[in-house]
Amino acid sequence: MLFNSFHFLFFLPVVVLLYYLLANKYRWMLIFVASCYFYMAFVPKYILILFLIIIIDYTSAIAIERAKKKTKKLWLVASLLSNIFLLCFFKYFNFLNENLETVFTLFGKEFHPLNLNIILPIGLSFHTFQSMSYTIEVYRGNQKAEKHLGYFANYVLFFPQMVAGPIERYDHLGNALKEEHKPVYQNFSDGFKLVLFGLFVKMVIADNIAPLVNQVYLDPLKYSSYEVLSAIFLFSFQIYADFFGYSTIAVGCAKLLGIGIMDNFKTPYLSRSVSEFWSRWHISLSTWFRDYLYIPLGGNRVKLPRWTINILIVFMVSGLWHGASWTFVVWGALHGIMLLLERYFSMLFNFKIKKEWSVFNVLLTIKTFIITSFIWIFFRAENFSKAKNVLKALLRNTSLDSSHLSLLLPLAFVGLLLIADLFTYSSRFDKRLNNFITPYRWTVYTILLFCLFALSGTQKFAFIYFQF
Repeated sequence: MLFNSFHFLFFLPVVVLLYYLLANKYRWMLIFVASCYFYMAFVPKYILILFLIIIIDYTSAIAIERAKKKTKKLWLVASLLSNIFLLCFFKYFNFLNENLETVFTLFGKEFHPLNLNIILPIGLSFHTFQSMSYTIEVYRGNQKAEKHLGYFANYVLFFPQMVAGPIERYDHLGNALKEEHKPVYQNFSDGFKLVLFGLFVKMVIADNIAPLVNQVYLDPLKYSSYEVLSAIFLFSFQIYADFFGYSTIAVGCAKLLGIGIMDNFKTPYLSRSVSEFWSRWHISLSTWFRDYLYIPLGGNRVKLPRWTINILIVFMVSGLWHGASWTFVVWGALHGIMLLLERYFSMLFNFKIKKEWSVFNVLLTIKTFIITSFIWIFFRAENFSKAKNVLKALLRNTSLDSSHLSLLLPLAFVGLLLIADLFTYSSRFDKRLNNFITPYRWTVYTILLFCLFALSGTQKFAFIYFQF
């Protein structure tokens, strides 16, 4: 079920109403049924895979808690390998087949791949990572194993964030799902603000930029350097508006139920470095890799050569998490390389600019945006051939003739997104808006609603991160 659908427009109020009518001890049943229904609106049979993940990690966590030292790790490894196997089978099986075939061909050997028509279940990467964090924390002794299967299932399935995050931890979301939440006006008010704002960012901004980006990436060699460069920069805003919109709606939906989930974005394109960008972009994934891969590898407590390798490993694995293609691995590696270069340069030239919005810091922000935008090419292009064509068109088609495309409207929506980012730079949208007097708040609501009805994209695009 899509957040930007009429189906969800009726689904959400019904769930919220029933939630507050039910006694707290029965609410977990409602959340479970609602979450299953929400997910099964996509491909019903894939709910069975999520049930399997739930059963594996639920039983593993209890076994870990009860086991002695020698067997604790065995249970953890069994749980992690089960999750990774499911993820690899559905997401990377065909990718592995293709690469094995290439390797065999290079050595002059025949390879007969097993062809399976496998479709990736929506959001499987998010579900597995969220569930894996729970068993790891139980193993570390930071989390008690949940004995109530229903509560644990809701932690994995919770419908507002189940398909595209944010990736929550059990000590936050799992415990919040158990608490009794009473209907509070402020929760309804804040939830409504966030859902409205998220729909605006997705449907008005992202979906109006998408057609132009898709058109250029379909055949970049047809367009001038100016048009291709515009599409590269516009995709940066499209993917941000798309994913930020989803995350904002997710936070708002949970807020309507009295449940707080983490903010996944904090104005990432106002970052002055690639390192800062990753502390503001997809925060739940960045912190997951920090806690469960980067720190176990040694983090920054190791010598410089080993730290360099740690950074590259984390970013390349992050790239592979995003998609079963070498273009994603390159995308991740390039971010790691740029972060390392920035860190080395900062050690050589220790600039300290106290004024936050100094000219120097603004230039650093522009630099970071340009770097991340060009790296996005490998994320957006379906393969290296398409990425190569984008770069070739940039260098070859230097004519300033831009008659193929009209960039005025997409740039206007980019302007709206920049205004929204500046507005929310210091605080989340709902919190910032709460500081305004009532007439100003309702003026903002009216403008957002008008934009949703008058300016929503003519085409409905699925959320980009659904494919992960």
